Amino acid sequence: MGLLKTFFTNCAHPQGRMGRAMLKFMNWCHAPLTNWGLSLVEIQDGWTMLDIGCGGGATLQRLLKRSKNGTVYGIDISEESVAKARAVNADVLNKQVFIRQGSAEKLPYKNESFDLVTAVETVYFWPNLPNCLQEVRRVLKPGGHFVIMVEVADEDSKWTRLVDGMTAYPPEQLKAMLDDAGFIQTTFHRKKPSYATILGVNA
Repeated sequence: MGLLKTFFTNCAHPQGRMGRAMLKFMNWCHAPLTNWGLSLVEIQDGWTMLDIGCGGGATLQRLLKRSKNGTVYGIDISEESVAKARAVNADVLNKQVFIRQGSAEKLPYKNESFDLVTAVETVYFWPNLPNCLQEVRRVLKPGGHFVIMVEVADEDSKWTRLVDGMTAYPPEQLKAMLDDAGFIQTTFHRKKPSYATILGVNA
C-alpha cells in the first residue's frame, strides 16, 4: 500500500523515476477523458491555447491537432513534467508549442492571451482554487473558453485517501465556483464511468 500511495502521489508533482513512470501512465490513461472533454468545445483554427498542469504533454498534442495553425502553451509545476512534455512535443517545440514551469496560482502570461484554457485532471491540486480561477480569467480573452476535465468527482473518493494533497470537487461545485469567479454560460457534463467536464466562458 505504501508503494502504491507513493506512486499515485506523483500525480500532484511527478518526481524521479517513479514520476516519469506516472507521466507515461497519465499520457495514456487520460486520453479518453480528454478526447471526450475537448469534443464539447468548438475549437477554431488559429487559436492560442493553454493547458495548465500539462503533465506529460499529450493534451498539448491533442489541442494542436484540433486547431490548424494554432499555438499551444503548457505549464506545470513539476520539472519532470516539463521535461517529458518538451520531449513528447520536440518536433514543434518553440514553434507551435511552448512549455514552461510554473503554478496555476500565478500564471506567467499577459492578460487576455488565450482563446482556450484547459485543465485535465489537475484542479484537485491547485492551491487556493478561487484565486487560480481568477488567474485563468485574467489570461483568457473576452469570450475565451475554460474547460476543466476530471475523473474523480466524489468528495469521499478513495483517491483522495490514496493521493496526498488531493481534493476532489463534484462537478456541481466546480460549476458554482466558475459562476462565483465571473464565468458565464457555465455548464457541466457527465459520462460513464465517472468522467465530468465543466465549461465556462470569460465574460
